[in-house]
Amino acid sequence: MSTGTTARENWEQRIASRSDERETVPMPQLPPPAGLTVVEGLGHVTLRWEPVEGAIGYLVHRAPAGSPRAGLAPVDHLGGDVLSVPETWYVDTTGEPGIAYDYAVASVPTVTEHGEVGDPVTATAKPADGSVPVVDLTVTTTADGTPLAKPWQPMIGSERLSQLLCTDTSGGQVIGTELEAALRRVHDEIGVSTVRAHAILHDDLGVYREVDGEPAYDFSRIDEVYDKLLAIGLRPCVELGFMPRDLASDPDRTVFEYGGIISPPKDWDRWSDLIGALVRHLIDRYGADEVLRWDFEVWNEANLEVFWSSTRDEWMRLYDVTAAAVKAVDPRLAVGGPSSAAAGWVDELLEHTSRSGAPVDFVTTHTYGNSPLDLRPTLARYGSTARILWTEWGVTPTHFNPVNDSVSSATFLLHGMHSASGRLDALSYWVASDHFEELGRPPRLLHGGFGLITAGGIAKARYHALHLLSRLGDTELPVEASGDGADGLVQAWASRHDDGSLSILVWNHTLDQGKAGGDSTLRRTIRLRLQDGGTARVTRLDADHGDITTLAKRIGVQNWPTDAQWVELHRADQLAAEPVEVTAGVLELDLPQPSAVLIQVTV
Repeated sequence: MSTGTTARENWEQRIASRSDERETVPMPQLPPPAGLTVVEGLGHVTLRWEPVEGAIGYLVHRAPAGSPRAGLAPVDHLGGDVLSVPETWYVDTTGEPGIAYDYAVASVPTVTEHGEVGDPVTATAKPADGSVPVVDLTVTTTADGTPLAKPWQPMIGSERLSQLLCTDTSGGQVIGTELEAALRRVHDEIGVSTVRAHAILHDDLGVYREVDGEPAYDFSRIDEVYDKLLAIGLRPCVELGFMPRDLASDPDRTVFEYGGIISPPKDWDRWSDLIGALVRHLIDRYGADEVLRWDFEVWNEANLEVFWSSTRDEWMRLYDVTAAAVKAVDPRLAVGGPSSAAAGWVDELLEHTSRSGAPVDFVTTHTYGNSPLDLRPTLARYGSTARILWTEWGVTPTHFNPVNDSVSSATFLLHGMHSASGRLDALSYWVASDHFEELGRPPRLLHGGFGLITAGGIAKARYHALHLLSRLGDTELPVEASGDGADGLVQAWASRHDDGSLSILVWNHTLDQGKAGGDSTLRRTIRLRLQDGGTARVTRLDADHGDITTLAKRIGVQNWPTDAQWVELHRADQLAAEPVEVTAGVLELDLPQPSAVLIQVTV
């Protein structure tokens, strides 16, 4: 980091710069998807198409109707990252209602490129007319169903774990105590089992130094943080980085407010020895049976210059050396990567390791502002059976973004988890707590922080969304939907519990962050039909239920709450279920955009 440049300025200047974008892996040439159709709805347009074998996603293009084909450009829903979607449908609310647009779709074989754009179709979103369309939902409660995959449970993200030992305060709250409480809450209430965080080798944990030119290890502070995690019931996903200062080839190349060193090692043998010593120590302390359940991830987002000061080839060497060091301790230990930004370098890692022979037990990557892409076709191209772990994911990659505190971010989370269910092994939301200081500590209660839980321990709407997901049953049931916005703008996830009761989660969502504050044109009424009778309870998540931003504004919170305001905020920290009338097996509910509702039925 240059002298006089803040961590935030450095980040903003370099975040878009890729370390290496050379095309070294041939990509399949995929045709555009067939069968593109469009449905015009109130305030939105829904496109659907047929899947293309080998595609990890699809990129929707748009232009004013009648434009030259060259005028088609990707639709930007303002997520700030990858625009391609993994689904074979897309809801566009970014256009002007009443204006006709041409839409076309291209297949995406890898995040850095797409195939030929298909033939366009023309559609117009209907302008507001004062009506609220009805979406009919019918749950087949007697169906056998299928196991309901829960990608939110395996992992959550966190600020670097050394912060568990921090006794400083932020907003008057002790950082270490509150970070520990947030991690305990996601474990106890949501069932999360693993935490992934940066910088376990950072010098603030004192792991490595050189004395008279010789390496010296001290794992005692790592023991302290891992002891705390295991006491909660969590285990770590061990991200192996950043570089200890005494081992760095260029110790002045850093990232974040806390100065994580991003250079390769000056001595590759000493790096290998450090990794081996750490892994052996962990097995000695916690036992092989425990550590064999951990994942060892190599570095973080080396495809961004802000995280890796060298080349892609040099990082591939880092991967090979690190993986070999882990496996030398016990070949059963799991190691993977590339832990990349924006789904990059996955093909490159798999191609490289097919030649180097280095193991890849799991593939990791990150995206923001969209559902995770479908990496199964990528792995299939290389004959890989690796697990797929999305070790970072969120509504935006931008620090201090107001969307992080919104209800829209909660419905985004529901949409993404539903999309990813069954096609990846973990989808780790980034991060658990607003006690997070990559670019500085929280300047106020609501500052657009990445956390699901504020400083002070108040659940944001996104946390409530995860909690609602955790209340789904283990058996997924089919849902038939019809009406303006069905299976697109309005989505439903229905489940049955072992005792026969039902939990049905319904939400109204658009990826368009220009609508993060809501759009009355997109409001819907849902009419839920159940085959059996029963009693129902409804838990709402909307501007008036579970939205800390609404409550904070109403009670006049400024930068930080007063003592009395903290008490009122904590009283509103939980969502309440309310009994509702079910008439002749039909339940009718209002569903603003954005909002969600959990319907629990006892039959």
